[in-house]
Amino acid sequence: MPAPATAAEIREVNTRYHDAAARGYDSKWGISFGPQGRAQVLAKMRKALGRGPGRFERALEVGAGTGYFTLNLMRTGVVGAATCMDISPRMLDVLGDNARRLGLEVDTLAGDAERLDLADESFDLVLGHAVLHHIPDLGRAFAEFHRVLRPGGCIAFAGEPSRYGDRLAAVPKRGALALAPLWRAAIGAAPLGDVIGDGNGNPGERWLEALVDVHAFSPRDLRRATSAAGFGDVRVTGEELLASWFGWANRTLEGSARKEDVPWAWQVYAHRGYLLLQHVDRRLLEGRLPPELFYNLMLSARKPG
Repeated sequence: MPAPATAAEIREVNTRYHDAAARGYDSKWGISFGPQGRAQVLAKMRKALGRGPGRFERALEVGAGTGYFTLNLMRTGVVGAATCMDISPRMLDVLGDNARRLGLEVDTLAGDAERLDLADESFDLVLGHAVLHHIPDLGRAFAEFHRVLRPGGCIAFAGEPSRYGDRLAAVPKRGALALAPLWRAAIGAAPLGDVIGDGNGNPGERWLEALVDVHAFSPRDLRRATSAAGFGDVRVTGEELLASWFGWANRTLEGSARKEDVPWAWQVYAHRGYLLLQHVDRRLLEGRLPPELFYNLMLSARKPG
C-alpha cells in the first residue's frame, strides 16, 4: 500500500489540478455571472447563514477559483471590497479576466489557506465554496480564518461534501459508468479515455482530479473544527440531494465522452433538470432531513466580540 500523501504533496497536486482546469472551469460547471448566478449565490449564502446576508464591507474568499461567489456577491451589493485567494495562479488569472469584464476591482492573492499573508482582524466575512475538502490541515486553516476576521465577523462555507452523501452519490456515478458506452453510442460520441496528459508525459486534469479531494465531512467534523478555532454560533446545514444524484449521473456520462461530441440539446436538458431538482430539494427536503443525508454541507459561524 502506498504511503499517504503528505500535506505538501496535497497542496502541490491541488495547484497543478486547478491550474490545468482553470481555462475551462466556468464552462465545465456552468458558472454564471448573470441573474441566474447571482440568484444561486445569494440563495446559498442565505442557507449557510440562516438569514439574509446583509452587507459585508470587506470580504476574503478562500479558494476563490474563477470568482463565482465573490464577483456575484459584489454585483448584488452584499460584498463591498474583496480579496480573492487561491492556491492556483491560473485560476486567479481567469478570475481577474472575469472581474475586468464585469467592471469590478478585486485584490488577488496566490497562496495557502493554512498560512494567510494578511493582517489580523481585517475582514468582516471569510467565505468559500467547495474548498475546505481540499485543505490538508483544517485546524490551521480555521485558526487563520479566525485571526483575519474582525470581532463579530462571520465565516460562510458552502458546497462541502458530506461523508454519507458522498457514498450516496456513488450510486448514480456507478450506474452512469455502466451506461456510458450505450449513451455514447446513442449520441454518436467518441470515448474520452481514462488518462489525459499534456503531451510531455505529465498527467492531466482528469488524472489529478482523483487526488485533490482529501476530506468528506460529517456535520460533527465541521462543528468540532470550527468550535476548536474559537468560533461561536456554529451552524451546519445540508443542501442538494436529488439534484446531486441527477448532476453526478450526467457529469459522469459527459466525462466519458469528448466534450465537442456532447449535443447542445443534452447540455440544456442536464442544466435545466439540475436547476429544477435544486428547487425541489429546496422546497421539500432541505431543512426537513438530517444534513448528513445531503451531498453538500454548508457551514457558518461568528467570531465572538
